[in-house]
Amino acid sequence: MKVIPFLLAVSLVALLSTCANVDVKPKNGGLFWPSSTATPRVEFEQSFSTPDELGIGRSFWQWVGDVVFGGDETHMIRPMDVVTVGSHLIYVADPGVRGIHRFDTRDQSYELIQGKLNDAFELPSPVALAANKQGDVFLTDSRLAKLLVIRNGEDFAQPVVLNTPLQQPTGLSIEPNTGDIYLIDTPQHQVLIFSANGKLKKRIGKRGIESGEFNFPTHIQISHNRLMVTDSLNFRIQLFDLEGNFLQSFGQAGQSSGYLSRPKGIAMDKTGHIYVVDGLLNNIQLFDEKGQLLMSLGEQGQLPGQFWLPTGIHINEQQKIYVADSHNRRVQVFRYIESAL
Repeated sequence: MKVIPFLLAVSLVALLSTCANVDVKPKNGGLFWPSSTATPRVEFEQSFSTPDELGIGRSFWQWVGDVVFGGDETHMIRPMDVVTVGSHLIYVADPGVRGIHRFDTRDQSYELIQGKLNDAFELPSPVALAANKQGDVFLTDSRLAKLLVIRNGEDFAQPVVLNTPLQQPTGLSIEPNTGDIYLIDTPQHQVLIFSANGKLKKRIGKRGIESGEFNFPTHIQISHNRLMVTDSLNFRIQLFDLEGNFLQSFGQAGQSSGYLSRPKGIAMDKTGHIYVVDGLLNNIQLFDEKGQLLMSLGEQGQLPGQFWLPTGIHINEQQKIYVADSHNRRVQVFRYIESAL
């Protein structure tokens, strides 16, 4: 590399450094569900795929590298799940980049997190994320057949030692009070409950169609002391108490609102409304605590509020709704309007 062009590039970047930070992507304050003629319940806020779209600017030396060697923009390829820690950390599981995106909107930083034990290794198929009270983020990698954890303050994932082998772990949730780990092993058609130190405490379910049985379950979420399981190929949602006792189920196969076609991510807001992502219907359906349909949001497309094979969903303490819109290579963010439902 010649010295003079390099110095000119550095000088140019120094002059422009005050412009390096990108403002947060403007929010679309006029997009609500249901339609504008009804009482609004959910509002679109923004979508993002890159750090820039969250207002995270590139550092001085990153800009130097872009000018001298060409840009290398970081963006999502196939986001599968999303979780937040506090009000400033966003983690996105992305098999397309073989790792986890971590966006820090407070420190204005971005990291691509991969695995580390004795040596660094890629995460070929991270599919689910969950955080505990300490700010540790757990993840399942279905191809590695492992549960891993990103400890608070660290920039790598390390395997969690379990006393029971996994076949293909998928859905994941952490009980906030005990730290117990609830995960789905899809080909075993079971929910496995581990203590915080990795000891198997209980198995829930077996393959079947009866209450408490599963047919290739995929997603799981703990909320309001209830365990919600996406029983995917039974086309239903099953609810249990935290001991694994069956409470209720709802849903059946169908191609229209109120039915489930490819149910995936599941979440619950603070008022008890249940949100179910459907990957084939390309929408989110909201149900009450009895499983009655309240509304649906979305259709196939690339515009705000449209989806293409959405997967995971996460609702944070501020009732912001994050959806992994996998084939649109982005996360969409919505806001629950509390007074509506």
